[in-house]
Amino acid sequence: MLTLYGSPGSRSTRVAWALEEAGAEYDFIFIDLKKGDNKTPEFLKLNPNGKLPVLVDGELVLSESAAICTYIGERFPASRLVPPVEQSVLRAHYFQWCFFAMSELEAPLWTMSKHARLLPEEQRIAAIAPYCVREFDKVASVLAQHMENREYAVGMQFTAADILLGGTLNWARALNIAMPSSLKIYAKQMAARPALARAKQRESLA
Repeated sequence: MLTLYGSPGSRSTRVAWALEEAGAEYDFIFIDLKKGDNKTPEFLKLNPNGKLPVLVDGELVLSESAAICTYIGERFPASRLVPPVEQSVLRAHYFQWCFFAMSELEAPLWTMSKHARLLPEEQRIAAIAPYCVREFDKVASVLAQHMENREYAVGMQFTAADILLGGTLNWARALNIAMPSSLKIYAKQMAARPALARAKQRESLA
C-alpha cells in the first residue's frame, strides 16, 4: 500500500491527483503544517527538508512532487502518465515540461507566496511581488506559445506534466495573475479533471 503524507492546498495535491488518475490505492496521512507536524522528529526522518509531499511505497521514501508524480506514472504504466522508454522523443519532451514547470513556472509564484504570507514579517519584501509577476509573465508566454492548438503539453495524451503545469497555472489564477487566453483555457480544463476533484475530496476527509 502506498502512503501519501500531505496537506490540502499544498503540493501534495498534485501527487493525490496523480494517484487518482492512476487508479491507485493509497493511504493519506494529514500533516498539519500550522501545528508544525512537518517539523517533528518522526516526519523529519521521512523528509529532512520538512516539506510536503512525501510518498512511502514499501522501503521507498520519496519527496519532491515532480519526482513522485513521475514515479507513480512508471509504477502504474497503464495510466500513461509518463511516456514509456520506447517513446524516447515524447519521454524527452515530458521531462522538459516537468522541469520547466518546477524551475521556471512555479518559482516566481513560490517566491511571491513566501513574501506575502509564509515568511516571518520581518523577512518579507513586499516590493518583490511585481518582479515575480513579471518573471511569471515571461515564462508563461513561452508555455502559451507551446500550448496554442494543443490539448495537452506532451503529444496527444494527458501526462503528469499536465498535472504539474496545470496545477501551477491554477495556483497563478488563485493569485489573480493574468495569463494568455490559451493558458486560461488549458488551466480550466486541467482543473476540471474528475481525478483532481477526487484528490481534493480525499484530502479534505483526512
